[in-house]
Amino acid sequence: MSEVIVVGGGAAGMMAAIAAADCGHQVTIIEKNEKLGKKLFITGKGRCNITNDSDVENHLNHVISNPKFMYSAFYSFDSSRMIDFLEQEGLAVKTERGNRVFPQSDKSSDVLQTLQKALRRRNVTVRLHTKMTGLMIEDHNCKGVKVQSYHGALETLTADDVILTTGGLAYPSTGSTGDGHRLLKQAGVALEPCYPALVPVETVEEWPIRLQGLSLRNVSLRVERGSHKIYEEQGEMLFTHFGVSGPLVLSASSLLGRKGAKDCKLHIDLKPALSEEQLDERLQRDFAAQKNSMFKNSLGKLLPSKLIPVIVELSEITPDKQVNEVTRQERHRLVKLCKDLTCTVKKLRDFPEAIVTGGGISVKAINPATMELKEISHLFAAGELIDVDSVTGGYNLQVAWSTGYLAGISVY
Repeated sequence: MSEVIVVGGGAAGMMAAIAAADCGHQVTIIEKNEKLGKKLFITGKGRCNITNDSDVENHLNHVISNPKFMYSAFYSFDSSRMIDFLEQEGLAVKTERGNRVFPQSDKSSDVLQTLQKALRRRNVTVRLHTKMTGLMIEDHNCKGVKVQSYHGALETLTADDVILTTGGLAYPSTGSTGDGHRLLKQAGVALEPCYPALVPVETVEEWPIRLQGLSLRNVSLRVERGSHKIYEEQGEMLFTHFGVSGPLVLSASSLLGRKGAKDCKLHIDLKPALSEEQLDERLQRDFAAQKNSMFKNSLGKLLPSKLIPVIVELSEITPDKQVNEVTRQERHRLVKLCKDLTCTVKKLRDFPEAIVTGGGISVKAINPATMELKEISHLFAAGELIDVDSVTGGYNLQVAWSTGYLAGISVY
C-alpha cells in the first residue's frame, strides 16, 4: 500500500483520490479552499453538466487541444463508466438535449455530496485550508509536497506518489490561480502558454451591446478569419453588455484562443432552416399580409422584438416606409442580412469569465497511458493543468474525470 497525496480537491482530484483508494492506497487530498469542489459547484449554472452520454470517439471529436493524448484516458474511464459510478454511489442522473448529463435534482451540490460520501467511504483524508508551496523532488523523483496551513504553519508531507490536480487559471475566485503551473515551471516541466478558453467575446460593433440579454436559439454561427472558416455550428447564443456569449460563442472562443482572435468575424444566420429563396418567399407573404404597415412594424412574426430595431437599422430601409413600397432590392438586402448578420471580434474576455483554461503542461511531458510526468517519477497530473480542453456540453468535465481516474489507478 502506497501513501498518495492528491493536491487539489476539484473534479479531477476527487476522482483521482477515489480511484487510488479503490486500488488499496492510503490517500490524502490537500485543498487550499475551505471546501472541496468549489468550481464544480458552479458548473452548468449551478446544475453541473456532469458529462456527455456518448461514445469515446464523440468525446475525442469534441476535444479542441490534443485529442490524441486523451485516447487512453477516455478508454480507461469513459462517460458511461462515470454515469455508472455516480448511480452506484446513489446519485440519480438524467440526460438532456445534446446528450448532456445532469443530476436529476438539477443541483450541483448533489454531485459534490455524492463524491464526498464516496471519499469518506474509502477513508480518504481531506485537509482543507492547506496550500501547496513546493514539490519535493530529488534525482527526478517526487518525494512529497511542502504545504502551508490556513494559520501559516509550514509542513513537509512525504508520499510515495503525488497527483497534481490544482486546475488552471479560469474562475480564479474558486482557487484556480495557476499554483501548479508555477511550481512545475520551477521544476523544469515543459508548459504551453495559458489562455482563456470557453470565454465570451467582445465585439467592435456597438449594436450587439444594445441587444444585451437577448438569447437566440436555433441560429448558426460561423467564424472566419479572412476567407478561412475556423468554426461553424448551430445552437444558442447570447448578447451581453460587451458583445456576445452563449454555448456557440464559448465553443468558438476555444479555437480563437489557440489560433488568435485578431481580424476574426462572426457570421450569424438567424434562419438556418431556410434558404435565401425560402426566406424571401416568407418575407413576401408577411409583407402581403401587412401591406399597409410600416416596415419597422412588419417583422414581428419573423424576429424577436428586441432584435427588430437593430435589423431595421442595419438593413438601411427607411423605418416608416410602408411594406408595399419596399423594393425587391431592399428585400433581398434584408434577406442577406438575416442570413449573414456580421460582427467583428475585438478580443476575448479574460480568465475570470473563462470556463476552462487552454494551455498548461505540454502533453509531450506526460505519459498518456498513466498521466505520470516523463521527467519526474512518482509525479502525476490530471485535469485542467494539462494542455487539453474541449467544447461545451459536458466534455471538459469528462476530461477531468478520465485523467483523474487514470492517474489514480496508475500510482505505484
